[in-house]
Amino acid sequence: MLEALKTEVFKANLELVKYGLVTLTWGNVSGINRAEGLIVIKPSGIDYEKMTVNDMVTVDIDGKLVEGKWRPSSDTPTHLTLYEKFTKIGGIAHSHSEYATAFAQACREIPCYGTTHADHFDGRIPVTRFLTEEETIKNYEHYTGQVIIERFANLIPNDMPGVLVAGHAPFTWGKDPRDSVKNSLVLERVAKMALNSLLLNKDIEEIPKYILKKHYSRKHGPDAYYGQK
Repeated sequence: MLEALKTEVFKANLELVKYGLVTLTWGNVSGINRAEGLIVIKPSGIDYEKMTVNDMVTVDIDGKLVEGKWRPSSDTPTHLTLYEKFTKIGGIAHSHSEYATAFAQACREIPCYGTTHADHFDGRIPVTRFLTEEETIKNYEHYTGQVIIERFANLIPNDMPGVLVAGHAPFTWGKDPRDSVKNSLVLERVAKMALNSLLLNKDIEEIPKYILKKHYSRKHGPDAYYGQK
């Protein structure tokens, strides 16, 4: 069942390791088949070095196990919430990458200090609020997704394919699992550049909006002209 998607999700999870975005088992990637209403995700706590494509777990949109010998990632409810609300995404990645997580722990958005950031994210990388005590106790992973949705009330997920969960870590998404990992990699690099820029100049200001918009529109939207047709 969904063999192609399983392979895609498996390879995307290994890319988290390849790009140095995970330590131990601190991360996961999922992909969705919207026609079938099924999600494939990494199993909980399985070592990346030992993991195979056959370890991938399939659940339905309600989180019910459909296929697999392991429990799905503990972050599955967060993924399900995002898939339900962000209807145009096809993959989600979560990591505790060092620099992006530092911004999340500091509860600071990542300002757009340069065009590298602007090429991929249309503005500041947002940060959520903390979950309440009640939300944490009642259904932590589900409400993690809910605070992300809340933060995106006035944002477009496809233009801002990433978020920092306060005190936690980043989540990114994309058109498919591999695209979500790419956005996770870019987010981590942007976070590192931002921190280094602040260290070099504590009074640094964000680039002008017109430069941000120019760089973002070169790669995204109807007027994009970067790359080949």
